[in-house]
Amino acid sequence: MSIYQTRAETLIQALPYIQRFAGKTVVVKYGGNAMTDPERKAEVMKDLVLMQAVNIRPVLLHGGGPEIDRLAAKVGLETKRVDGLRVTDAETMELVEMALGALNKGLVAGVQAAGGKAAGLSGKDGGLFTARKLTPGGKDIGFVGEVSGVNPEILETLTASGYIPIVCSVAPGQEGGTYNVNADLAAGALAAALKAEKLIVMTDVEGVLKEYPNKESLLSRISSDEAKEMIASGAAGEGMIPKLQSCLDALAGGVHSAHIIDGRRPHSLLVEVFTDAGIGTMIA
Repeated sequence: MSIYQTRAETLIQALPYIQRFAGKTVVVKYGGNAMTDPERKAEVMKDLVLMQAVNIRPVLLHGGGPEIDRLAAKVGLETKRVDGLRVTDAETMELVEMALGALNKGLVAGVQAAGGKAAGLSGKDGGLFTARKLTPGGKDIGFVGEVSGVNPEILETLTASGYIPIVCSVAPGQEGGTYNVNADLAAGALAAALKAEKLIVMTDVEGVLKEYPNKESLLSRISSDEAKEMIASGAAGEGMIPKLQSCLDALAGGVHSAHIIDGRRPHSLLVEVFTDAGIGTMIA
């Protein structure tokens, strides 16, 4: 079979998925550690542009923990975490906005370099997010919040006009101020508000592991109840808890399926959306 026949066969195999997801919204959470490889990052941008080209409406929400850590170290700012959340004083909040803003515009440029159109946003734009202060275990960790409201109007306007929205999870407070919001949890709230067909959480591990860090214990599919039990029992690692919770929030809000996939794999988005096999873990 020639290379051209192989390409044609690949397109034919993808046809049922193209038809199924045409006109539907897919929210992609792009993880901080999954963004560190420039080659993979360029592939993700191309995947998004291809999805849009076949009439799927991708919305990307990204984190940026490693970049924030790098900038903090550069300016001599100590990084502290409580229950996996970054302690965020006023100086750190400025750093967070600076780092996420730079990453956001870099991702916009990546989409445009791949031939697409993108618009960079934060939760402040168009009243997209509203946040309330988060105090884990009653502890005050500064300007850290959780999403209390989502107004997706600006995203719907952009996707209808052929743009891929790229969102960072900085959000205004209900009574003023700005909050640093966990990007995983923001993605779940956003997917629910958009009534997305899928939420895809891209990270730097294979998926949900039954016995972390044993890669052979990868779970290809778990139920919502099983995900809740993994969170409650501590079987899910600290970094996996917000990802599972994000998927649970999305499903509870009407999203049809949620997936945690390995963003380090080549074209992992396309494999997940356009093939039977998929990769990572599906929460159903």
